[in-house]
This record gives sequence, structure tokens and C-alpha cells, in this order.
Amino acid sequence: MASASPAADLRGTIAGLLVVGFRGMTVADAGAIADAIAKDGLGGVILFDRDQTTGGPRNVRSPKQLHALTAGLQALAGQRRLIVAIDQEGGRVARLTPATGFPKIASEASIGKLDDEAAATTWGRLIATTLASVGVNLNLAPVVDLNVNPRNPAIGALDRSFSADPAIVTKLALAEIRAHHESSVATALKHFPGLGSATANTDFGVADVTKTWSRTELEPFRAIVASGVADAVMAGHLVNRTLDPDHPASLSRAIVTDLLRGELGWQGVVITDDLEAGAITSSFGREEAIALAIEAGNDLLLLANQQGYDPRVATKTIDTIEGLVRSGRISVARLEESRGRVDAMLARLAG
Repeated sequence: MASASPAADLRGTIAGLLVVGFRGMTVADAGAIADAIAKDGLGGVILFDRDQTTGGPRNVRSPKQLHALTAGLQALAGQRRLIVAIDQEGGRVARLTPATGFPKIASEASIGKLDDEAAATTWGRLIATTLASVGVNLNLAPVVDLNVNPRNPAIGALDRSFSADPAIVTKLALAEIRAHHESSVATALKHFPGLGSATANTDFGVADVTKTWSRTELEPFRAIVASGVADAVMAGHLVNRTLDPDHPASLSRAIVTDLLRGELGWQGVVITDDLEAGAITSSFGREEAIALAIEAGNDLLLLANQQGYDPRVATKTIDTIEGLVRSGRISVARLEESRGRVDAMLARLAG
């Protein structure tokens, strides 16, 4: 059998770095996203209970339905491990809830108040076994932001942080991560380099933490990276002009490559927050944001497809990045470096 052409190999490498949202309760509903998995080698999908545009349900109706959906998508990927991601932090940020037949999950804030490692482990196991039972293998959690500003509309006001104490955050997050690993579910620390002091939600406006952020907020990230158990780190859509005067963290080489990889020593996967978030697209435009995200040192590009639905978002993004390679702005070697990190994470997950 003839080998794939260099162009096909490049498209496959690019596709494997994308995690994309879609509409549909079944594989048949998934349409172009299903085609991107089967034909282009799309790296992953992200699941949501609600569609932000229509206000209606999106991917989740029941445990049985969701299991069938993820199994069908994985079948399209063949022997390749498909990333199936979700935000299942607990509390108010949970895509799987009692409304669709799943267990109620306590918030990080409520677990933090207990300050009990065993309780955090039990809680983490409930989250992880629930996810594994329906084919989800990447939880975009835990939040390891410090609860610096309890009124923070993105973190504190939603009970998304364990504590303002970095030692408590580190201890409980480690327990949660290890509990996920028992069920072969990977995790992502967020939102690097710390969103806990913000006064705005980055889905709606740029969160500028320049005057409120402190290096203490790096401590949970630093300690968990040093522990060797981290799977991935999510770079946040937050502005910290002390660290980078021109770009938010998610698009900043100074923050992703120099700080996270250099100072903290993280050599694993970095995933962006949603690159279609309003704060990003309004400031940089979609194509430039994609280019900057890769140049910053991110590996997985997250496109939630929630800010206005495009069924062909995966193919269009592959085309965009392929164009960046052809123009000389992004090198093939840079993409292959990221692909190697992603493949290593998936291999570790498989045990």
C-alpha cells in the first residue's frame, strides 16, 4: 500500500493538535466533525451539556446516550486514541449533572473547606469513574487558581477554587489528579499562570490581573509539575502585563515557553483555553490567535465552537495552520514537537 503524501501527513499532524466542540447527540448528528475524525485524524472533541448559541441541549441526554456517542466517535478514529474532553470541575461548572442522570458533584470550594485529602480523593474518584463510564478521558480540571478575590466572577464567585492557600490547593488537587489516574482519565491544571485575582470573566472580556497577581499564584502549578503527576496545563485567557505587555497568557511565549516550560520545568502538554472566546477573537482575530497560540508553545488548541457555530471549524483550522506552514511562519518541526507531547500523554493514559 502506498504511503501517505507529505501533504496528508502534515494535515494529520495538524489535526491531531485540535480539540473541537460540535453539536449532536449521536455520531450521525456530528456531521463534519465525525468526518474530520475519520478522514483528517482530528485529535479530540470537547463535550458540552448546553449550547451557548441556542440555549438548548448539545451533547448530553443520558449516560447511555453519551457512552454510545463517545464509543462511536472513538470507532471512527480506529486504533488511534481520540481525546474526549469535558469540563467536570464540580459545583456550578459541571457538564454531567443529575438533570441528565449523572451524580451530583460538589464544588472545589466545598471540598476545600474540608481540607481533607481522603475526602478529596473520594470526590475525585466519583468524578473520574463517572467520566470513564461514558468514554471521557480528559477532564479540564482541576482549577488550581488561588481564591485571591472571592468576588472574582470567573473563579471565586462560582466556587471554583479550593482555597486561597497554595498548600491546600496543591494537596487537594494532587489527590484529585491521582484519583483520576486510577480510572485512566487525564487532567489539566488551570488557568496558568493564575486567574484567581481577576475581576472579569474571560469569556466576555479580557481579565487583566497585572495589578492583582502575585507569584504566589504559581505555587500550585510549580508543586504539581514537580510532583510528576500532571498530565496537561491549560494556559488562561488573562492579561498580566508584568509578564507580557502585549499578549494574554494563552498567546504568550514569555508565559507558556519561558515561564511554564523554562522556570517551572513543565515538558508536557499545554492546552489553550477556548481560542474562540470573545476576549481573544475581538483582540486578535481568529487566524492570528491560532498562529500566536502555536508560537507561544501550546500543544493542543481548544475550539469550543460555542460563540457561533461552524460545523467545518476543524477543517478550516487545519487549512489555516497548513497555510501558516506554507508561508514559513510555523515550522513542521514545531508541530511535530507538539504532536510528540500529545502522543506521550495519550500513551501514558493507556498505561
